[in-house]
Amino acid sequence: MSTISDAESQIMQALWGQHPLSAEDILAALPAEGGWQLGTVKTLLNRLLNKGAVKAEREGRRYLYEPLIDRAQWEGSESMGLLDRVFGGRLSPLVAHFSAQRRLSAEDAQALRQLLKEHDDEH
Repeated sequence: MSTISDAESQIMQALWGQHPLSAEDILAALPAEGGWQLGTVKTLLNRLLNKGAVKAEREGRRYLYEPLIDRAQWEGSESMGLLDRVFGGRLSPLVAHFSAQRRLSAEDAQALRQLLKEHDDEH
């Protein structure tokens, strides 16, 4: 699967929320502060069609779009790509970086402790 850009991912977010959607429906679902235009949405949809990320079916004078890739599949691919590109595939530098940038909540710290405990129990 080809890489999905940040702008394309916003289109996908709208489609994962509800589908099928027309280009106009997608435009309405996007954040207003983004300054989105219908032409931009259609261009991004065309790119996503070419990448095999969405499909389109004609309904009257318009097309309805649906995602062809699963949100969890995309999230997994993106997160592993970030881990590999930025942190050499290592988890501890990633956690250290984010905990230095944003204070861990008690809930997050507990969740990390639980993950480590489960990891230790498995090995």
